[in-house]
Amino acid sequence: MSPLTIALQALTSHWRRHRLQCVAIFTGLWLATALWTGVQALNTQARSDYAQARAVLAGPMQAQIVARDGQRFDQALYVQLRRQGWQVTPVLEGQLQLVGEQEASVRLIGIEPLSLPPGMAVAGADPAGFDLQAFIEAPGQAWVGPDTLRQLGHDAHTAAGKALPPLVLNEHLAPGVVLVDIGQAQTLLEAPGQLSRLLGDSDRPLPQALAGRLKVQPAEDDTDLQRLTESFHLNLTALGLLAFVVGLFIAHAAIGLALEQRRGLIRTLRACGLSLKVLLTALALELGLFALAGGIAGVVLGYLLAASLLPNFASSLRGLYGAQVAGQLHLPLYWWLAGIGVSLLGALLAGLDSVLRAARLPLLALAQPQAWRLAQVPWLRRQALAGVLLLAAALACGYGGSNLATAFMLLATLLLGAALLLPTALAGLLAGLSRHCRRPLAQWFVADSRQQLPALSLALMALLLAMAASVGVGGMTEGFRRTFVGWLDQRLAADLYISPRDSAQGQQMLSDLQANPAVRALLPAWRVEWRLQRWPVQVQGVVDDGFYRSHWPLLAQAPNAWEQLAEGQGAMLSEQLARRLGLALGDTLQLPSEPPQALPVVGIYADYGNPKGHVLVNASWLRAHAPGASLTGLSLMLQPGQASTVATELRQRFGLDDRQVVEQASLKAWSTQVFNRTFAVTAALNSLTLGVAGVALFIGQLTLGQRRLGQLAPLWALGVPRHRLAWLSLGQTLMLSGFTVALALPLGLLLAWCLVAVVNVQAFGWRLPWQVFAGQLVQLALLGLLTSLLASAWPLWQLAQRQPADLLRRFADES
Repeated sequence: MSPLTIALQALTSHWRRHRLQCVAIFTGLWLATALWTGVQALNTQARSDYAQARAVLAGPMQAQIVARDGQRFDQALYVQLRRQGWQVTPVLEGQLQLVGEQEASVRLIGIEPLSLPPGMAVAGADPAGFDLQAFIEAPGQAWVGPDTLRQLGHDAHTAAGKALPPLVLNEHLAPGVVLVDIGQAQTLLEAPGQLSRLLGDSDRPLPQALAGRLKVQPAEDDTDLQRLTESFHLNLTALGLLAFVVGLFIAHAAIGLALEQRRGLIRTLRACGLSLKVLLTALALELGLFALAGGIAGVVLGYLLAASLLPNFASSLRGLYGAQVAGQLHLPLYWWLAGIGVSLLGALLAGLDSVLRAARLPLLALAQPQAWRLAQVPWLRRQALAGVLLLAAALACGYGGSNLATAFMLLATLLLGAALLLPTALAGLLAGLSRHCRRPLAQWFVADSRQQLPALSLALMALLLAMAASVGVGGMTEGFRRTFVGWLDQRLAADLYISPRDSAQGQQMLSDLQANPAVRALLPAWRVEWRLQRWPVQVQGVVDDGFYRSHWPLLAQAPNAWEQLAEGQGAMLSEQLARRLGLALGDTLQLPSEPPQALPVVGIYADYGNPKGHVLVNASWLRAHAPGASLTGLSLMLQPGQASTVATELRQRFGLDDRQVVEQASLKAWSTQVFNRTFAVTAALNSLTLGVAGVALFIGQLTLGQRRLGQLAPLWALGVPRHRLAWLSLGQTLMLSGFTVALALPLGLLLAWCLVAVVNVQAFGWRLPWQVFAGQLVQLALLGLLTSLLASAWPLWQLAQRQPADLLRRFADES
């Protein structure tokens, strides 16, 4: 039998006698891997769907030819360009409400496959490789992705009753996309002879006869959606990483305790001639087996966790960014392998320091408890020093950071630094408390608590991190909620909001509503999409009305800001756009109008929840300088009690649906629902992290249970009843947890300030007011103590049930 086999058999015999520690290590790696891989599953699915959405028509970047007014244009213009030798292909695109097994709003794209440029793929397929005849000729085909097919079934039609061509599954299509021949699209979208854009690659100027109606947009990298959602995914990744670290604390504590209990075995093996290299190899293989088992179980649980969170996650992305994410997970093989790799990394991080401590101890000192504890002293000093250095790094990131990466480094160094300093802080508090203890039992109570610190420190660190995250994220979320609701009450003050299909319909509505006696005020809004420093920006033109002065709150404004806006002599920017462009009041904003114009910045306003930039200008100025501006919305102030009547009349007269005519209360309710769903995933991860901290404390108490008998037996022999010993142990646990919770509250408040003043600014561009919610702090503090109480209940109940013979056996062992 080889030395390695002997070492493995000897080491694994420990787990047969201490099954709970085996479960603890497995549970820590399992939960850590599950929470991390669950978050990564959501992010991976979303990014895969973004890539599929960009790849509907993929190939070399193509210039686009669009109408100058931003509307659809007649296909006769396309025919003229083709006759003059332009290698362009037409595209018609629009939103379509479909009714199938479920109702769904889809992005319908019509293409003309025969004219596609060389090298362009259609939904991942070469046009030369699919059946053009079946796609083009009646009844045609409608290509859909797996998620869309599940929603619609095989028999789908429009809200107006028009049947779709037979649905054909294409695995490469993104959710919510339907691809058809352009003739089918013109029929379904009720746009006969109309096109949205032309794709082609030509540096020639447009013919003079067409230049007045069309314009060429240069080729650009179509990654807007991925860039807009990157901050959202990065926030989730940070929460997943925090949960991963908290889970590793469980494994770390159990590995350290197991190694301490096996120090006699390690000494014996070394004394019998087993080399240090073989011993370390055996310990590494042992850790590897734990990591493999925990990784496989963690990846499975992570998949199930992601599947349960996916509906709220997809709803958040759809509501905030208009991004379509599949309703089911489709994860590549590398995600599963990466999950197991993360578990191996976690095992390495959790067990490395314990193995190195054992390797450095002299042979004859391995089994001496005092030597083992003395070996921990310099390690704890180095841990405290590392904590101080991390806090210094956090301070540097706070003062010198200027991007999202340094903002998250600030959070990571702040939390890890505080966690590493926790044992030192608790030891100091207990030392101060011991000076006020006079009675022997009270002195023992505090001294024994200090002795438990090394074994419970990791579980208490996990509790500190989980509590601080709950306080910080909870405070930020509640502050955002109150700010957002107050902002909505000001901005959404009109009684009815209308979204016409196009500018022509909007102008017709405008004429009819001006003569309606139920309408007190009518506010049309014109809009155009531009790019400023490669960032998508919505430019909105508004009329001069006192409504905006009363209901459009400004964070900063120049004197007579609204008057300058009304005269077309100024522009107002959203807070996030002003930060991104580095502009302040009085600076000049360069706008790509026709011809290009420069306007001074006269106001800055909050625009919460909008991932794009937003500019407010005068409507007349916008219509004069932006031919592509379209009438996108009408806001109505009505006579009391007339909202439902006017909404019904508009729906009937103009054929509008409920998404195009929205009452104020419905719009506020929808906005609040999107907000709540956005933070549902965050709240779930916070709760799971706090639960993992509770598991860490529970396992720490259980693993300490057997060793504690030797410390409690002398007290019992001196006359302290067993039930009182259990209450004393509960008091020690609650005292240590209470100190940890008390330290976590200010850390959580500091974390909340970092989130609203640093992370939000770098991630989204807006800064929220920092608020302290006393009721929420009390609730979270009680929740933390309750978690500690529940974690300690079973181990302490076991202690109370111990028989006198168990306690007497401690004295027999000492003899």
